[in-house]
Amino acid sequence: MLAENPAAAGDLIKDTTTATFRQDVLTESMRQPVLVDFWAPWCGPCKQLTPVIEKVVKAAAGKVKLVKMNIDEHPQIAGQLGIQSIPAVIAFQRGQPVDGFMGALPEAQIKGFIERLVGPVTGAVEELLKEAAALAEEGDASGAAEIYAAVLAQDQENAAAIAALAKLHLDMQDLEGAKRFLAMAPKDKANDPAIAAVRAAIDLAEQAASLGDLAELQHRVDADPLDHQARFDLAVGLAGKGRRKEAVDHLLEIVRRDRSWNDDGARKQLVQFFEAWGPKDETTIAGRRRLSSILFA
Repeated sequence: MLAENPAAAGDLIKDTTTATFRQDVLTESMRQPVLVDFWAPWCGPCKQLTPVIEKVVKAAAGKVKLVKMNIDEHPQIAGQLGIQSIPAVIAFQRGQPVDGFMGALPEAQIKGFIERLVGPVTGAVEELLKEAAALAEEGDASGAAEIYAAVLAQDQENAAAIAALAKLHLDMQDLEGAKRFLAMAPKDKANDPAIAAVRAAIDLAEQAASLGDLAELQHRVDADPLDHQARFDLAVGLAGKGRRKEAVDHLLEIVRRDRSWNDDGARKQLVQFFEAWGPKDETTIAGRRRLSSILFA
C-alpha cells in the first residue's frame, strides 16, 4: 500500500506556544536543529521573512525544522531570551540556543545561516527525487513512495513528487489513487510538464478502461482496414495495456490513410500519447519521427 497522505507525513514547520515550547523546540532539537521564529501580526518585516525562511527550510529536506512563536500571544519565552525586536530567529541544538539573527534577511543569508548548522542544503530535494526515481525504476514502488512522501512533507506543492506518486498508483492500476494525488497539484502548477504528463496518462487510462475487450475491435479492423473508429479505439486500448508501439502503428495508419478523419483525431491522440509517455520515451521519439515523415513527406 503506497502512502495516501504524504503531506501529513512530517511536521517541518509549525506554530508553538509557551506550553508546547519545551516539546516543540527543546526536545525536538535533540534530533536536529530547530529554528524559532519570533514574530507578531503587526510586524511588516516578519511578513517579509516568513516565505523566505520557509522556502529555505523546505529545501533543507528535513535537516532543520522551523517553529514560529507569536510574541503577542506568548511573550514569556522571548522575554527570557532577551529578544527586544522582531523578527528574531534563534537556532536551538541539543536543547540549547546556539545561534541566531534579527531582521528580514535575504534568502542567500538565511541559507548560509542554516548551512552553518547542518551543512550544504543545495539540491537536497532534487537528490531525494533522483533517489526515489531510481527506486521506482528498480520496481520498488513502496520505497519510492516513502521518499516522495518525505518530499511532500517538506513541500506540499512539489509538482515532481505529486506527479510521481500519481504515476506510481497508475502503474499499479489504481486509477482512483492516481486521481487523488493529481488533485493535490496546486492550480498554478497545472501546466507543469510532470503534472501535464500524468494527467494525460490518467485520461488515457480512463479511455482505455471504457473500451472493454479488444479482441472485437481487432476483428473489426481485420475485417475492414478502413474502419478508422475501430482502429482508433483499438489503439487507445493497446496503449492502456502498455503495448505502445502497436498503438502508435494504428494511429499512424489512420493519419496516413485519412488525415482529416474525425477532425484530425488520430494525430491529436498521438500527441496525447506522447505527452503521457514523456519526451524521452523511446516510443515517443520514434513515433514523433514517423509522424513527421508522414505529415511533411
